[in-house]
Amino acid sequence: MTTREYRKGATTLRGDRVPGTTTDARLLDNAESSDWLHTDPWRVLRIQSEFVEGFGALAELGPAISVFGSARTPVDSPYYALGEQVGRLIAEAGYAVITGGGPGAMEAANKGAMAAGGTSVGLGIELPFENGLNPYVDLGVNFRYFFARKTMFVKYAEGYVVLPGGFGTLDELFEAITLVQTQKVTSFPVVLLGSDFWTPMIDWLRGSLLAHGMISEADVERLHVVDDPREAVDLIVSSNDERRAAAGRPE
Repeated sequence: MTTREYRKGATTLRGDRVPGTTTDARLLDNAESSDWLHTDPWRVLRIQSEFVEGFGALAELGPAISVFGSARTPVDSPYYALGEQVGRLIAEAGYAVITGGGPGAMEAANKGAMAAGGTSVGLGIELPFENGLNPYVDLGVNFRYFFARKTMFVKYAEGYVVLPGGFGTLDELFEAITLVQTQKVTSFPVVLLGSDFWTPMIDWLRGSLLAHGMISEADVERLHVVDDPREAVDLIVSSNDERRAAAGRPE
């Protein structure tokens, strides 16, 4: 039995899946519905465009440190003050500051970086409850897709400073640690700022995950918990200086 075969790019279609018209015909048909804008193949192009846009905007950024923390951190919170301090210190150390571009702790870090005359980057995300980039971002890129945005945080940063935050902050933190654990990235220091907030989580990692053999001691030790913003920045800067020296590159 011979089955009609139809090739559509890299895809082979047979039987009832063979379309009645060609791709070109559907493209040129001005009566066609706009539903094609919401199909998965079209989304792939949008995803591709987000990567291209992000790479193009950040390729010449230079050394940078990503700062994470809650969008819900109020301006009068001590964590907001920590964010401002760490943003300023990162800029003074010669690094750009990359945040999610939103309010709260992200805004604080961007504000500190801008006040110090540094480069203040915001990688925004389309959300139903946030209103664009904060006013302290001087280089902003907006994304539809979390995974494209996350790639930029890791690709263009030489370390993370993580302020207290919720699910989004934890997501970014554990993704970074997983990438280090699986050797997808190397020499990627992660500093948790605020021991009162982070110590219970470290205790849980040791008492539960480590105790059951699900992670190693080295995994826990990759997380540096500090209270002093300067110590946080110095840890990342010294780690990167050591990495460059080991690679024979200038600091």
